[in-house]
Amino acid sequence: MANTYEPPRPDYRLDGFEAATEQTEDDFSPVTLSDDMLVPLAEHHSADGRGTYLLLYDRAATWAIPGTAEYVTLHITRDIEQRTFGFTHERHPVIPLAQNWLIRQGCPAESAELNHGPRPADALTTRLEDLLRANPDGRYEVVDHYTDNPYSPYIGCEVRTLVHDSHPDSAKAPYRLFLEETTNDHQSYTVREGAFPTAEAAKTWARERSTPLPLAPDPLSSVGGRAVAARARSTVKAGGFAMPAAAVTPPRSAAAAPTRVRRSAP
Repeated sequence: MANTYEPPRPDYRLDGFEAATEQTEDDFSPVTLSDDMLVPLAEHHSADGRGTYLLLYDRAATWAIPGTAEYVTLHITRDIEQRTFGFTHERHPVIPLAQNWLIRQGCPAESAELNHGPRPADALTTRLEDLLRANPDGRYEVVDHYTDNPYSPYIGCEVRTLVHDSHPDSAKAPYRLFLEETTNDHQSYTVREGAFPTAEAAKTWARERSTPLPLAPDPLSSVGGRAVAARARSTVKAGGFAMPAAAVTPPRSAAAAPTRVRRSAP
């Protein structure tokens, strides 16, 4: 019988440690209960043994409410003397936001990088991801998000992340829709940024797709005609942000849920 590849499990490095409080134990258990479905994408362990930073892909997201974000970050802190630990965690729709969270927690930026998976299709994608990853002065606040992943090796996926942009230059259209689209062969992806006056306007566009994505200015104010045309073509998939909570995806086996691994900009 051929061996079936199983990705490594997260390395929490908690042997010999106990949760600092009962609440910590109660919170940690549900996050890590199905850690055979959590695929490590990036990790860092501090030299003094007091901190661990993990960026994980949740293969079980397909079983959750449709639209569930697929990336999980953990920051584990250890009291070496008391042999106890605490932790914080967050779920994210896209890799750059997950990396931003880890870096703000103290993870070295280079340790949050990924070097495999689909690649950015163009320079605009790279610049937009860099903005989300850096999130200078906390300008972007996530308002809503939706992950549309058919979990097929032959169909691409789309992630819609709606943020409020507090930068003064965005005052007239402060709601920004970051649209990430992966190609059907899962070899590359694009990110485009739409600008809207209200959150409802952004959600209406995402639901109806009756017009091209309203273009936000290029991060470097140097969008060429080719990039503008590429951004305008982002009108191909239907669907809004929200779906009824009762519309839960039927459970599937782990083998039926292919790992959708993403990457950092090269």
